[in-house]
This record gives sequence, structure tokens and C-alpha cells, in this order.
Amino acid sequence: MNKITIFFLSVFGLLISAPPVTELLNRMDQSQKLSSDITARMSFLQVKPQMGTNKYEMIYYRRDRDHAFLLLMLEPSSESGNGYLKTGDNFWMYRKNTRTFQHINRDENISGTDIKSGDLEERKYSELYEPAKDEKGSILPAEETMLGANKVYKFTITAKVKDVTYFKQEIWMETGNHLPLKIENYSRSGTHMMTQLYKDYMEIKGRFLPRTGYSIDRFEAGNKTVFNILQADTAAIADTVFTKAYLENISK
Repeated sequence: MNKITIFFLSVFGLLISAPPVTELLNRMDQSQKLSSDITARMSFLQVKPQMGTNKYEMIYYRRDRDHAFLLLMLEPSSESGNGYLKTGDNFWMYRKNTRTFQHINRDENISGTDIKSGDLEERKYSELYEPAKDEKGSILPAEETMLGANKVYKFTITAKVKDVTYFKQEIWMETGNHLPLKIENYSRSGTHMMTQLYKDYMEIKGRFLPRTGYSIDRFEAGNKTVFNILQADTAAIADTVFTKAYLENISK
């Protein structure tokens, strides 16, 4: 057997060894669907070369059994009391100064950072996305490859609903825990908008939540946001937390 034949057999073997993209999406969703509530203190470090660096701190409440989260801004003082609320399929942005709620989409930036409101909800890739297809309409398969020292599945997905953070995503997913390590995000026109890198995950009762990561703006060169979970608690959260009334009262 010559070297060329061995090479093509090796490539073919890699391609057929990767599971179907739909299965990978389900695995990725399940690995990050939390089985308990979580209350976390988070920080965002927003870097913009033309404007300097700003640090944000917030309290993040999340409950996956009914797809809810609430984000309350703590710092800086100009943002303190503002918040974001998701209940069911509804996303709301609250502004303390005007005491008003505005309905928003998943692609809304959080307080001017590179983090989107859709980044904070329970992962639902299998509901929002489907495998990308080539020009002939054939599904593009996943491939097994390497990302640095990590063995990953690489695959491309496109939106099957209108309300998504980005229309197309290229994902590098760790083969072991089925966690995304890198995601490249594109607009419908094909513009590379954002790269997300996940450096560390915290395990919560067999499921996983990103602890540290980066969102790198590819449209506005030099802009990036570094996020960190500083503290986390898995105690049950009262139903009243995920309401507009709670957000208004706690913001006073």
C-alpha cells in the first residue's frame, strides 16, 4: 500500500469516525444543561483600544428547568441596578433610571460588552441550529481534528430560527466532555463577527458551566471581553427571583 493511499484512508477514517452533527449538538446541550439552580458573581473585563478598559461585576441567577435567568448589574456605578431577565422565550432589559423594561433579542449586547444576552441562557443548540449544508444541499459532516493539545470535533451549523445570537457558527468541541472550546460566529452575509474561546469550565453535579473565557470582536478590531465566574452557589432559587417585580425591587 503506497503512502498516498494510506493518507486518503486516514483522512476518510477521521471523517467517518465523527458522530453526526445533530448528535453532537444534543451532546453539547446535555453537557451544559444544569441539573441545579446556580447563583454566581461574575466579572466582565471589556477592552476597547479607543476607549480603554472597563470592569463590570454582576450577580447571575440561572435555572434551566424552566429556561430562566436574571442578571443584575453591580458595577460600575453607572450600570448598578440595571438588569436582564429571561423567562420562557422572553428576554427583557431593565433600566433603573427610567424604571422601564424593553423586550430584546438574543443578539443584544450586555451593557456594551461583547457578551450577548443569548450567551447567558441555557445552551439550546439543538433547538436553534441545524447542520450546515454545501451548495448541493448535502449536510457538511463533522471532522475529528486537534485544537492545540485537545482532540475535538469540528463542525458548522446554521440557524433554523430567526432569534439567534449569530446566523452561522463553526464549533470546535472537545471529544471527551462534549464542551465547546472555540466558536467562530458569522452573520448571514458571511462576515466573521466574533470568536469565543472557553479556557476553563466548572463542574456542577456532572454538568458544566464556563468559568473563564474570551469574546473577541472580529468586526471592531482590538475589542474583546474577558469573563470570569468569581463565586458560585447551587442552592435552590425562589420562583419570585425570575420576575420583573423582583428585578425592580432589588434595584431600588
